[in-house]
Amino acid sequence: MASTQTATSNSGPLAGYRVLELGSTVAGPFCGRLFADFGAEVIKVEAAEGDPVRSMGKRFRGKSLWAASIFRNKALIAVDLRKPQGQDIVRKIAAKCDFLIENFRPGSLEAWGLGYDELARINPGLIMVRISGYGQTGPYRERPGYGVICEAVSGLRHITGDPDRPPGRIATSTTDYITALYAAFGAMLALEARHKTGKGQVIDAALYEGAFSFMEPHVPAFEKLGTIAMRAGSRLPGSAPNNLYPTGDNQYIHITAVSDTVFKRIATVIGEPALADDARFNTALVRAENEDALDAIITRWTLKQTCAEAEQKLHAAEVPAARIYTVADIFKDPHYAARNMLAQVPDDDFGTVTVPNVVPKLSATPGTIRHCGRRIGQDTRRVLTELAGLSATDIAQLEAQGVIACDRTGDGARRVEASEAS
Repeated sequence: MASTQTATSNSGPLAGYRVLELGSTVAGPFCGRLFADFGAEVIKVEAAEGDPVRSMGKRFRGKSLWAASIFRNKALIAVDLRKPQGQDIVRKIAAKCDFLIENFRPGSLEAWGLGYDELARINPGLIMVRISGYGQTGPYRERPGYGVICEAVSGLRHITGDPDRPPGRIATSTTDYITALYAAFGAMLALEARHKTGKGQVIDAALYEGAFSFMEPHVPAFEKLGTIAMRAGSRLPGSAPNNLYPTGDNQYIHITAVSDTVFKRIATVIGEPALADDARFNTALVRAENEDALDAIITRWTLKQTCAEAEQKLHAAEVPAARIYTVADIFKDPHYAARNMLAQVPDDDFGTVTVPNVVPKLSATPGTIRHCGRRIGQDTRRVLTELAGLSATDIAQLEAQGVIACDRTGDGARRVEASEAS
């Protein structure tokens, strides 16, 4: 069951820091979401037509459900970065920010007069987080880079899927999320350095490198042995038993019993205790060499069980195992509920929406979700008044020129009008 989130003010370890997010789609906005979840004031800039993620994934009552989560906790302003007046707005806001996140093609910010050197002259402490397909340098730097394309270049895509089929993919923006995590980690390292030097710096996070870092076991194996890693389906090569096994009710359960101690437990559970002393299976190294035979033995047992029965027996023996959860399973699961991982968050347009809660969990200064992703330009007036020093006349003029866009619907418009009246 989802739990209701009711926090309304910024709290958390990053409270007091301000972030300007110029990124779009997934990697940049997810990086910004991490900051926002832990209390930073995050101001997201998007075009008047909206960030592309608003057109991705499922929708409810005309609104992107993905945007409701990935834009959460942020102030949303709509500014045309390709117009000089829009660039001037960014300079004014960046001068008052601790971090700037962007994931344009390298050189784009420089072409707009918003490169790091220009912004650091007015804000020497600024930390710029740059996420791109191939990095800010190198022969591929100007190539357009989406997560899944860079995943192909990284080698990670080649080892994803079944060996008798073309490379598969995980049905989410995996590489974008990986790289955004690295980028946020880099930003925290840069913040620690700034505490000592007073100076900001640039974090250069490349999508292909984020994915490539997950190829860690396969790089030295190629250099020393010439081994080219290949797709292995549900197995983890060199680790047995570590596979997906069919059950008698046409479901699947994943079992991992790699260490000798745990292998003895599963051998007992499946009624084959002698396997622990079998020369083919008595050490982790020989089990990896005989995984076909071992998987066949375990499969004979799992096919005689329902998935629930197999899971219960393996858990009782402290053997790591789990059925393959669907999202529906997650919503019913008592552990997700106990850990408060499904957050029911207020939303201006449809009351509430359930989103994944904040991770990781901090004992003293946890993150919170204060509100869902808002509408395009919902915070434009307030932010430009407070941080860019623009008057109501200035804002009206920029809006008429198409430099900015302001939301004027529903609760957002009423709040703006009430604020102006006061």
